[in-house]
Amino acid sequence: MNLSEKDSQYLWHPYTQHKTATPPIAIAKGKDALLWDENGKEYIDAIASWWVNPFGHSNQFIADAIYKQLTTLEHVLFGGFTHSPAIEVAEKLMEILPNNQQKIFFSDNGSTSVEVAIKVALQYFYNKGEKRTTIIAFENAFHGDTFAAMAASGISFYTQAFQGMFIDVVRIPVPVKGEETASYEALKNVISTYNCAGFIFEPLVQGAAGMVMYEAEALDVLLQICKENNILTIADEVMTGFGKTGKNFACDYIKGQPDMMCLSKALTGGTIPMAITTFTQDLFDAFYDDDINKALFHGHTFTANPTGCAAALASMQLLQSAEIQESIVRVNQRHLAFQQHIKNHARVKTTRVLGTIFALEIKIESEESYYGSMRTKLYNFFIEKGVILRPVGNIVYILPPYIITDAQLEKVYAIVEEALEIV
Repeated sequence: MNLSEKDSQYLWHPYTQHKTATPPIAIAKGKDALLWDENGKEYIDAIASWWVNPFGHSNQFIADAIYKQLTTLEHVLFGGFTHSPAIEVAEKLMEILPNNQQKIFFSDNGSTSVEVAIKVALQYFYNKGEKRTTIIAFENAFHGDTFAAMAASGISFYTQAFQGMFIDVVRIPVPVKGEETASYEALKNVISTYNCAGFIFEPLVQGAAGMVMYEAEALDVLLQICKENNILTIADEVMTGFGKTGKNFACDYIKGQPDMMCLSKALTGGTIPMAITTFTQDLFDAFYDDDINKALFHGHTFTANPTGCAAALASMQLLQSAEIQESIVRVNQRHLAFQQHIKNHARVKTTRVLGTIFALEIKIESEESYYGSMRTKLYNFFIEKGVILRPVGNIVYILPPYIITDAQLEKVYAIVEEALEIV
C-alpha cells in the first residue's frame, strides 16, 4: 500500500470533497523550488506551497537555526514568561515594519492573526465605553477560516453553511482601476449607516480572489476616510508580507499606515506555524488599565514558541540579504518579460504583475466557478507536466520561491502558455 492509499484511510484534507477528488500526491522530499513524490517524479513548486516557502524547501540556514534553538529551549509558556527569541523577533520586526507599529502579539497562523485583530478592534471601543459592532471588508476578500476571519471573508461557498452565525460585516467594492470612486462612496455610506469598529483589507492584492490588484493611491484614500471617522484599519499581510509585492510589506507602498497588521505564512519560511498581529501604541494603551477586564483575553498554547521564533529570525535575516533582494527583483523582471510576451495572446483576457506575483486571466464564454471544470482541467495538466499551480477558476497565478532558477521559471511560463492551447 502506497502513501496515498494509506492517507485515504485516516486523513481529511483542507478544501477537499473527498468523494470526487483525486488521491493526494505523496511528497517524499523537497529542496529549493523542487519537490519529489514517492515515485520520484519531480515538481516545480511554483506557488511556494501556498505562499509560505520564499526561501525554498529544506533551507539549511533556517534548519540550522531551528536545530540550535531546539537544543536550547524548544518551548515555554508565554503567559507570565518571556524569552530572548521572542524579544529578538520583535526587535527585528521593528526594523522593517511601518514606524507606527509598536506592539506585537503572537499566535499560530494567518487566520488567528486576523482573529486577534478583529477582537482588538471590537474591544478597543468597548474598553472606551463605546459600542461599535460592525467590521468593514472588501467584496471577495479572504482572511481565513476561523469564525471572525471567515465572517470577514467574502467567498460565499466557504462560508454559506454558517450564514447567520457571524459577527456583523459590511462589504465595499475593491477600488480596482475605474472603480475607485464607487469604493470610496460605498465606504462613506457604510460608515454613516453602521456603527463601524474597523476596516480589514488585503493591501494591493486579493490573493484567494485570484490575485486581484488595485493601486496604493486608492488604498490611501480609503485609509484617510477611515482615519477621519475614527475607524481602525487592519492590513492583512498574511499573503503579501515579507517581499511578495517587491517590498517588505505591501503597506510600504502607501503613504498612510494601518492601525494593525496581520503576518504569517512566509514569517517562518514555511517551517513552523506562527503568526503575529502588530499594533500601534494607542491600541495597546486602550487595554492598559487597572481594570483586569480590559485586558486582551486571547492566547494560544504555542504563543511565541521559541523554535518558531528562531525560524522567523532566520527567515527575516534571509529576506534582508542582498542575494534574496536581488532574487526578488530578478523574479519580478522575469514576470514582466513573460507578461509582455503573453498579454496579447488570443486566449488571454488580462495579465497583472506586482513583485513576485504574476496572474493571467483566461478568456471564457461563461463564468467559471472557483473549483469549476476549467480549473480542474488546468490543475491536472500542470501536475502532469510537473508544475504545482492552483488556478482560481479561470485565473492562473505564479508566486514562486524567490530562489527559483531562471530555467525553472521559463519552464513554468512555457507550460502556462501550453495550457492556453488546451482549455
